[in-house]
Amino acid sequence: MGRLDLSAMGLDDLVKREWLATFGNGSFASSTICGMNTRKYHGLLVAAMAWPVRRMVLLSRVEETIHCNDVSYDLACNEYPGTIHPHGHQYLRAFSHEPFPRWAYQCDGWTIEKQLRPLQGQNAVVISYTLLGGDMSVDLEVRPLFALRGMHALMYQWNAALDAGEVGSRQHQVPATSRSPEVFFSHDGSFSPQPCWYLNTIYRREQERGYSGLEDLWLPGVIRWKLSPGQSAHFVCSSDPIDFGRALGESDRLFETTVPLVSAPAPDLAFTALLRAADQFVAHTREKRAAVITGYPWSAPSGRDAMICLPGLLLVPGRMDEARDLLVGFAGMMKDGLMPSEMAEDGSGYAYTAADTSLWFIHGVGQYLRYHGDEDCVRRELMPVIDRIIDSYRVGTGLGIIADSEGLVETHVPGVPTTWMDAKIGEWVITPRQGRPVCVNALWYNGLRVAADLHGRFGQGARAEELLLLAQGARDAFNRRFWNKSAGCCFDVVDDLGNDPSVRPNQILAISLPYAVLDPARQAAVLEKVRRVLLTPFGVRTLSPSEPAYQGTYGGPPVWRDRAYHQGCVFAWLLGPLVSAHIRLNGRGETVLVEARHMLDGCLEYLQDHGQLCELFDGNAPHRPGGAIASARSVAEVLRCYAEDILGAFPQSGVVPRIDIVPSSALDRGPVSRPG
Repeated sequence: MGRLDLSAMGLDDLVKREWLATFGNGSFASSTICGMNTRKYHGLLVAAMAWPVRRMVLLSRVEETIHCNDVSYDLACNEYPGTIHPHGHQYLRAFSHEPFPRWAYQCDGWTIEKQLRPLQGQNAVVISYTLLGGDMSVDLEVRPLFALRGMHALMYQWNAALDAGEVGSRQHQVPATSRSPEVFFSHDGSFSPQPCWYLNTIYRREQERGYSGLEDLWLPGVIRWKLSPGQSAHFVCSSDPIDFGRALGESDRLFETTVPLVSAPAPDLAFTALLRAADQFVAHTREKRAAVITGYPWSAPSGRDAMICLPGLLLVPGRMDEARDLLVGFAGMMKDGLMPSEMAEDGSGYAYTAADTSLWFIHGVGQYLRYHGDEDCVRRELMPVIDRIIDSYRVGTGLGIIADSEGLVETHVPGVPTTWMDAKIGEWVITPRQGRPVCVNALWYNGLRVAADLHGRFGQGARAEELLLLAQGARDAFNRRFWNKSAGCCFDVVDDLGNDPSVRPNQILAISLPYAVLDPARQAAVLEKVRRVLLTPFGVRTLSPSEPAYQGTYGGPPVWRDRAYHQGCVFAWLLGPLVSAHIRLNGRGETVLVEARHMLDGCLEYLQDHGQLCELFDGNAPHRPGGAIASARSVAEVLRCYAEDILGAFPQSGVVPRIDIVPSSALDRGPVSRPG
């Protein structure tokens, strides 16, 4: 994930490549590498006004012009109805994601480097220009263009006065409006007020997605510098008043702090790239509580994704304090046995609509203890919550989630998708999965076993025995009800009115979790089925191509996309469970490791080329990328399995011990500790 040589790329190639810089509080900057905004979510300062949500596109883009030897060179690139103007991409020579977005522009007699540096924990960004090489000065003009609107909205010209007032030496304020906060910008050049509107910017990706993609942007004026070789110019934009010198000092320190958090057992570029990508999803509230951003550019924090991502985003990089804070914070938000599923972007709170988030929480606690050994926190603050989750599932939660008479968890809430396959159009749930979903029950069994081990570890043998007996019943029922003998794999959903034989990847959790609920004699068949039918170079399909409902491409208007979302799209995050299952069943011999690494090659190459892993890919070749340009689940699970399974960098000493209260033949052999 280094410097990209752009000399052979045309405009179409450049606008397909997007970059991302995050601020550690939910704010971000993102665009294409040639600077053409193709989404309404693109912007150089998309500020979280209620950390980490209520994000607003404040500074949309900047337009730069170089004047040299009486010739003007426009560096920007924008799309308007029927035309591209200007064509600054013709001067773009190189781009790098590391350690933050950097561009190199060049033409006769001059080379200029542009840098964008987000100030961590602030809604502020520094954009710098340095004249490199050459033997003459140039004049630089920068025109900042503001959107001043919510992330999901669009701006259109209005007749009310809008001016940037000077509030200090080279600092200016764009006043608050009925739809936006005040915005400040500062610089070390000279500012000439020229307020006007730039009309009809086109966002082609929005139009392709079936949304409005036309916007007007406001220009307050022009900032000018005369640069000698080696000299730099700086522009700062913020939602708060700016201390210009302090902002530059903090931006310089990004060179020092943007380093991998942990080291691989040996130098490894893929591991380093994964760590850098993982860091972009960890945000903090104003109270310094950790949060996980589900994906950029449009996703708010998700409880389910936070728990799925906890091992990869926080435990593997060694961010134990943040992992503890995240778990303790979620423990305090539990209602009726349910953990929050989705957080509203407007900051109004969480929804409680998931059957699996609470079970992922239990899994996360087990992994936290495995990595960190923090028995005191787990015993005092997390174990009581785990017990309430299990007891609530046994008697029934408000969502109708309940363990049936056989010990399997079922959910029958009409119109509410309660698993991760949660696409919905109006009242139509695309993949309702009502009944007993295979993934929920794999997590349920794993949760019971983790809880039993914890109680045994803390000297509460009676409760441990109770949970182990409950787990044994659930395991017996699972293997009796979920096995589809004719297909040689598991049913996706078991229901009283009929079982769903669709071949989906959810069953891999029955093998990959620390406590595998599926009978060992059947695990190889499931693994082979998933690899043969669902595995692609970029992840795992959500549905077999032989199924009538399969849709192999993701695109077009919202209805088309939502219909395809879990009906064949490829998700990179599912590689994590698949690789772990592969290693668990086959050991860590050289041939097995080569096979496992090969499963990840496509995603690792994509990551190093694009700086991030996207949410999904088409089920059909050539597997075009789609969804969010950066997905926490994708990065977290690829990082976790790469570290634990490929590199072997997993904790051995912290593994929770098995508690043998029932005969060992009745249950599997405890949490997996993969052979070194």
